[in-house]
Amino acid sequence: MLRPRWGLLALCALLLGAPGAPAKDNVRDARALAERIDRYLALRWERDQVTPAALADDSEFLRRVYLDLVGRIPLTSEVRRFLKDSSPDKRPRLIETLLKEQSYATHMTHVWRALLLPETDSNDQLRYLQPGLETWLRKQFAENAGYDKIVRQIVTLPFGNSPNGMQAYYQEMNDQSTGSPVAFYMAKEGKPENLAATTARLFLGARLECAQCHDHPFARWKREQFWGLASFFAGLQRQRGDFYGPITELSDRREMTIPGTDRVVQANFLDGSEPRWKYKVGSRVTLADWMTSPDNPYFARAAANRLWAHFFGTGIVEPVDDFNDENKPSHPELLDDMAREFAAHDFDLKFLIRAITSTKAYQLTSAASDPSQESPRQFARMAVKGLTPEQLYDSLVNATGYRDMTPANQRIYDMQSPRAVFVSKFSTQEKRTEYQTSIPQALALMNSQLIADVTSLQRSELLGAVAESPFLETPDKVEALFLAALSRKPRAEEAERLVKYVNDGGATKDKKKALADVFWALLNSPEFILNH
Repeated sequence: MLRPRWGLLALCALLLGAPGAPAKDNVRDARALAERIDRYLALRWERDQVTPAALADDSEFLRRVYLDLVGRIPLTSEVRRFLKDSSPDKRPRLIETLLKEQSYATHMTHVWRALLLPETDSNDQLRYLQPGLETWLRKQFAENAGYDKIVRQIVTLPFGNSPNGMQAYYQEMNDQSTGSPVAFYMAKEGKPENLAATTARLFLGARLECAQCHDHPFARWKREQFWGLASFFAGLQRQRGDFYGPITELSDRREMTIPGTDRVVQANFLDGSEPRWKYKVGSRVTLADWMTSPDNPYFARAAANRLWAHFFGTGIVEPVDDFNDENKPSHPELLDDMAREFAAHDFDLKFLIRAITSTKAYQLTSAASDPSQESPRQFARMAVKGLTPEQLYDSLVNATGYRDMTPANQRIYDMQSPRAVFVSKFSTQEKRTEYQTSIPQALALMNSQLIADVTSLQRSELLGAVAESPFLETPDKVEALFLAALSRKPRAEEAERLVKYVNDGGATKDKKKALADVFWALLNSPEFILNH
């Protein structure tokens, strides 16, 4: 009788996985989720008699996915290479390539810094908090840290119980190798009510601000729920009222008195369940345990909805941070499926991004072809979105060959660098599909020193090279500028009109200056400053 080789069987079980628990394949699973997403949308289109737009051509898709994933338009060489590639899988291969780029981590850093520190858009003093937070965020995205782990680190950031203990955190905040999320707490003044409201909106998709002073007039949030959430942060105190006052955690308080009343509220979760306190486990750690659990009814859905809105311009729940009984999701099954898979794949942001960008819906053109595509919540064509300040600057750099002489490792710390000065003139708009340009911003795009430099025949590296090339005819030069600025070749009617303009010398009867005019017009066109 053969004796079972228990050690070998155990080893096989470890290598092959337990029965009923197949190994995860994030690429395969993401594409399967993408197919289901398309089926959810197709069923809704059929029910509502919606005719979806055509698929975007390669140029439109290429520019869109570069802006959405790495925050910049592609280089001319990248455009030519992609347009020349005839392989059927070039789009999914491009997505995988971009997800591995360092600029993916940088772009996601800009996106999340704007969400975590919106105060910096209107307060120059707070702008100095950005570098430390960006350094920390970039490290998380470069390592593809799970979304749950990123949020946990923010919510549970430890503070000393002495004002002097904060010195280490200020050093971390400006440490160019590690950074720290302490800026999140400083911008919210360390106040429990500010931290509770922001935490609920960002990570749980719940707008609780109205419930701070009274029961929410429309949603089910009650005043006790707001202060019950704030009580998890009750131990934090700011030692001085000014901007630089250190934040300390003098005790692990778990209750607060509602201002203006004598009612004392205990720390409580938004779903109505009571915390199960553990010995020597702090209140914010207990909150993070509940928040980031795969079973949390808000966390994964709020994250999936926010990512969807990043790519489509409109959330399945819109506004993205206002989940309530009166604000139903447009596609509840789709959102639930994404949230479930996101949690099952360890809150891997790249998994969910890969799924969304692999859908046919994401790859539809933004050009309307049927009245039924008008509603943005049908997702029957791609929405047109305004560029963030960082996307706009980095795209200008790529399109023009502009050289920022600030050392790369100093750019986020130098508030007077060309990048910082340009970005400071713009603010990240919460609703990017309703993009508006102010007069100062329009002037910055039309005649700032940066635009003057990049459209100057003497100072622009790319324009000078194109204008002086003895190997390019006028049609080739116009095409080169289109590829650089708009990631596409000019249409026949555009080529005909602009080639004639250049050959005639424009207003000055100078072909090279006329070519500079064309480049300036392209960089100031809606097609350049919008993602479509």
